[in-house]
Amino acid sequence: MGSQTDEKIPVIEFTEKNLKPGSDLWDLACKQIRHGLEEYGCFEAVYDKVPTELHNSIFSAAKELFDLPIETKEQKTSDRPGANYVGQDPFVPLYESLGLDNPTSFEATESFTRIMWPAGNDTFRESVRSFSKPVAELYETATRMVFDSYGVGRLYDSHIESAFYRVRFFKYSAPKPNESNVGMPTHIDMTFVTILHQHQVEGLQIRTKDDKYIAVQAKPSSFLFIAGEGLMAWSNDRIRVCEHRVILKENKGRLSLGFYALVNGVIKVPEELVDEEYPLSYKPIDYMDFLVNFFTNDTVVELCSGARVLLKVVLLPLKTFPLLLRLSLLLLFCEKAWEFHWHNL
Repeated sequence: MGSQTDEKIPVIEFTEKNLKPGSDLWDLACKQIRHGLEEYGCFEAVYDKVPTELHNSIFSAAKELFDLPIETKEQKTSDRPGANYVGQDPFVPLYESLGLDNPTSFEATESFTRIMWPAGNDTFRESVRSFSKPVAELYETATRMVFDSYGVGRLYDSHIESAFYRVRFFKYSAPKPNESNVGMPTHIDMTFVTILHQHQVEGLQIRTKDDKYIAVQAKPSSFLFIAGEGLMAWSNDRIRVCEHRVILKENKGRLSLGFYALVNGVIKVPEELVDEEYPLSYKPIDYMDFLVNFFTNDTVVELCSGARVLLKVVLLPLKTFPLLLRLSLLLLFCEKAWEFHWHNL
């Protein structure tokens, strides 16, 4: 399972003085971000554009959402793969989640809200939009810094034009006596980037290259920028995909949020990132087509002491992604199933 370590994830302050492209502080922050992504698959962003009141408001909205009846939460809210409710799974009994697509859009958030609350819920809708807008800005700024650090800033605008956002709400119930405290086994994200934001109860841990775990503190101004497999593939394996898990060490329930950045288009390795040390490893792939295929190809796989788990599996030609069988957050299982496995959507 891996022991814990006092090692620290790089922390980058996203302040006005650091956010002037071309300045010395910008260049320094770019280097720190690149180091964090290459070494850990993540970095911590300290970001003051989500004030404490908004932090509290979005988690109040999350609690209100999870307090709804299961049959309400199970309603279809999106045609896109991986957006709908996940919960009541014996393999991850403490876990529930629900996604909302296009969270900065009034129309999209209103549509979701009306499905959950037919009479409407303006407070929920506006909390989601008010939270998502500055987090989208954080993603866009940090991604520009990533692109700049690799000398491919020319590709930034087209990437952002193809970006598609989703907010996913996570709930982990407090474990019962004699019940496992594993809220979510070690996994990686099937996103381009995930930005995680914790509430008051900690539990998020990052796996290092030497199989140890770094605990991530829960702070209102802290956002964990996590590399998904999309970013790893785009970087031609220069960026390490982030392996992480949730362990509930307090006898309390836990809420967190994931801001997902997906690509509504083709992911292609920039030519600048291909050389003798990093030969081309990934063919171009239409990412949304990949996700659709992933969620519509069912295979039953025998895992972990004969336990049978329904997995969504797709085999990709050439080396589109390493370890061709990937797992989604929809159906999570034993950490030993694969060295790496897909997460989330």
